[in-house]
Amino acid sequence: MVGAHYDTFLQRALRRFFERAALESEAVPSPSSDGRLAIEPSGDPGAMVVRWFGNRYVLRVPRTRPFTENEVRFARAIGMVLSARFHAILKPQAMIERGGLFRGAIEDRYVGAFFDPAPYAAGAAQPPPDRVAEVIEILRVAALSTYENHPISTGVLLLGTDQDPLATNGGGAVGPHYTSALTSIKSFFRLADGVRTVFLVARDGRLLDIVDVDRWATQASAGLGLAVPCAEAYSAHARATLSGDHVGVVLSPQREIKVFARGEQVFAFRNADWHLLDLAAKYQIWEAAVGNSPVARRLFQTALDLSDARQGALFVVLRRPLETLGELVTVDDRLDMEPVDALQDPDAPSRRHLLHVLAGRTVTELDASVLAALATLDGAMVCEPNGQLLAVGAILRHPSTAPGAMGGVVEGARTTAAMAASHFGPVLKVSEDGLITCFDGGRIWDI
Repeated sequence: MVGAHYDTFLQRALRRFFERAALESEAVPSPSSDGRLAIEPSGDPGAMVVRWFGNRYVLRVPRTRPFTENEVRFARAIGMVLSARFHAILKPQAMIERGGLFRGAIEDRYVGAFFDPAPYAAGAAQPPPDRVAEVIEILRVAALSTYENHPISTGVLLLGTDQDPLATNGGGAVGPHYTSALTSIKSFFRLADGVRTVFLVARDGRLLDIVDVDRWATQASAGLGLAVPCAEAYSAHARATLSGDHVGVVLSPQREIKVFARGEQVFAFRNADWHLLDLAAKYQIWEAAVGNSPVARRLFQTALDLSDARQGALFVVLRRPLETLGELVTVDDRLDMEPVDALQDPDAPSRRHLLHVLAGRTVTELDASVLAALATLDGAMVCEPNGQLLAVGAILRHPSTAPGAMGGVVEGARTTAAMAASHFGPVLKVSEDGLITCFDGGRIWDI
């Protein structure tokens, strides 16, 4: 009965966190009838084999986009947590010794095991605590609270070392442990806002310092740049984890929990759910679709910044602009067309005259703040693969051949516009709830 219960937990978790995959049950006997769980890649890069309680499942995705390293790692983390809980239930002494396995949300444990499987290792006599899951639990409580009528934002940099590698005095040897008990101290959350400042915590859980995250990251990264774009407000948090097996956990002012490691944001908890972002793999798809690295990076970076600010936007890169621009954008919105009506009165310009000052400009030459402001205008930003702007704030036309169109040229919501435009080139859609979606002839991925 317990085995069947945990098998159901496993199926539910795999379906929840791997929405793009299909979970298939195979009528093949598995030797793991004693509760041993195995999640492993198969000879097919688009399939993972799951064996547990005599059952065999295959988690399958299209071969054109096989499982990434992070997805395989996360699937194994889910399996390790469930397996550890199952075996603890069967042994009363283990239930006492490993009570932490059952504290907090189990999804937080999946995230923690992704970074450090040691707390869930089979047969470990005294496994270490799951530091990431414990910090997440603290931040979850903080997200439900306010300080002086303002949402709490805070952050922690969990070091992969016993001391601050940048410290010159070897301090912090007798500091308190970063636990929920500290949060009861008045003004605790004022000390580290998570955006500019974070708590520095040693590998054994001791609170070492409160640091400016940008200053700390600049010294720790030694000038290394980020391979994958990150929202500008949190680029320092990503840089702080470029080396040293450090993990950053932040509660943002929008009550979103962000987790950073290996120089990128790895997880986000928003809208009451965890998301494995897999930014490196998804950015690679976007970059290849655009075909111009500087342009792809600038648009992706802007999308991340707007997502963090909870502002909507739509970016379209036309592969064959000379052939398709007229089908997608009306003449009045096109920046490559001179205004027919001359500006007779400089004191009475139209919106068209205002935006026409952008004619001939590229997304890479505009200041990042200007590009972000333009992207938030109602409508879409359309450009060529070389980055030249073709339209800003344009209401896109939906050709009758595009999904969502109904017998002619119509106008619709941002998602419908994105799907229609994706038949002419790659599209990034940013929703006001923070979700970023890539379309290219159809929906490709979500962040």
